[in-house]
Amino acid sequence: MPKVFALGATRGLGEAVSAALGQPLAPLEERGFEDGEHKARPMVSVRGVDAYVIQSLHGGPDESPNDKLARLLFFIAALKTNGAARVTAVVPYLAYARKDRQTKPRDPLTARYVAQLIEAVHTDRVLTLEVHNPVAFQNAFRCEAVALDCRGVLLERAAALAGEGAVTVASPDPGGVKRAQLFREALETRIGRSVGFALMEKRRSAGVVSGSLLAGDVQGARVLVVDDMIASGGTMVRAAQAVRAAGARDAWALAAHGLFTQGAQAAIADQAVAGWIVTDTVPPFRLRGDPVADRIETISAAPLFADAIRRLNGNLPIIDLPAAGS
Repeated sequence: MPKVFALGATRGLGEAVSAALGQPLAPLEERGFEDGEHKARPMVSVRGVDAYVIQSLHGGPDESPNDKLARLLFFIAALKTNGAARVTAVVPYLAYARKDRQTKPRDPLTARYVAQLIEAVHTDRVLTLEVHNPVAFQNAFRCEAVALDCRGVLLERAAALAGEGAVTVASPDPGGVKRAQLFREALETRIGRSVGFALMEKRRSAGVVSGSLLAGDVQGARVLVVDDMIASGGTMVRAAQAVRAAGARDAWALAAHGLFTQGAQAAIADQAVAGWIVTDTVPPFRLRGDPVADRIETISAAPLFADAIRRLNGNLPIIDLPAAGS
């Protein structure tokens, strides 16, 4: 069996993954020092083992994405220094994945730089969930890069929402069309009937979002707006308002990662969205104590990651669904 470690910032999700695997997390020590430095080390021998390290790279509540990335890199390097045969970085939420191309003169390609840092400590494989752009993700890494997609977590809930009436899957922007199309196809297979498709126009310049065109027939349908992440929630609200104005019965927001950054409270409270559904790759710490948190449903991604680890360790195909970029 492989050894599975979870660093402190992602301990809760790590314990859920280990429970789904049916084996305890491998013990490790993490220490912080007065000047802000830190160290982490495995408390068991890792010589010759296949090791998995779980660390989600979201910001907060106590550590920035940069802090979490540094801790992940140092721990992977420690495993390699102490003889681990193979190390997989299990990164439920991969920071900086959105910055995968130059949109302004002299822009950085931060997604590639993060990949280079992860590879620099001799990481053998990266496993994550629902990256912003699967093609850019795969091209950024030279080690094995595996991106699970949100169908593996959200499909059953979507099938329940579909019920017996008309249902449509919508992308809230052109960049998410492939993701929404694949989700639609999987949902059609799951419920055994036709599912509609819609697309919302979106343009962003200098932080200002515009675009109001909606393509697709949503009249009388329950619309499932599918995206990789929810930050402020404004994109989901815009899409929900558009489909409701076009005659949709209601609109639900589904995404892998719920960041719920500044301003998200107002978006979540907006009644244009009937409900918000995310996974637990990012804990909802920014909404603790806020009544709007009751409108968010969280589905655990732990069984999906546990199954991926089990299959990778047995050299089996990751999932039965087609790859996210196919």
